[in-house]
Amino acid sequence: MNRLRSALFGAWMYGAMVGLFVIWAPTLLLPRRAIGVGIRVWARAVLWGLRVIGGVRVEVRGREHAPQGPSLIAGKHFAMLDTIAPFLMLDDPTFVLKRELTGLPLFGWVARKSRMVPVDRGAGSDALRRLVEDTRAQLDDDRQVVIFPEGTRTVPGAAPAYKPGVAALYRDLDIACTPMATNSGLHWSAKGLRLTPGTAVFEFLPAVPPGLKRGEFMRTLEQRVETATAALLAESTADRRHG
Repeated sequence: MNRLRSALFGAWMYGAMVGLFVIWAPTLLLPRRAIGVGIRVWARAVLWGLRVIGGVRVEVRGREHAPQGPSLIAGKHFAMLDTIAPFLMLDDPTFVLKRELTGLPLFGWVARKSRMVPVDRGAGSDALRRLVEDTRAQLDDDRQVVIFPEGTRTVPGAAPAYKPGVAALYRDLDIACTPMATNSGLHWSAKGLRLTPGTAVFEFLPAVPPGLKRGEFMRTLEQRVETATAALLAESTADRRHG
């Protein structure tokens, strides 16, 4: 049953992507915020299909900690859902992503137009410098920049491996960092579109204030994200046992 749900949902999600792109293609010639409207419409369509077809609800906790205006958010990354749901949770988000993704058809065009922040992982220190510059430009435009400190999707229970990019942004931009935990990996697989019914929870946590030394910041961020994520995973697992 879950395989059928997943296949139908995948057809819905990618069908909606292509259909809405055809409708919204002219906005590639308009200011950035025009394409943002189309992205949010698509995100709503995805979450509708996720609930109705896939049996997965999305819940947001800690809204009082969700930042407004220019801000940095560091989140756990389990599934593609982590890059979709924030469009409906934040005012004007953008994401730090791998540069090669901007070369993909449709997605890459939209990513470039919506001014996502690309990172060339092979460029070493130059990549960090460019990351800081590009992020600063998005903050100057009053946007919320979402970064996944581990750099890629992981599976629930895997040992965390936080990369230095988020520390560079925190230090060089002298900005608070809002942690975001999730249990999305229990309901949407890290690879592919395998769905498991239940409630995918995203939780905003109190911001880490600016000014901490790099080591202290990284320890604080990792502890907050990983502790809250572990609690969400345990809660979801317990609900399954009693469901």
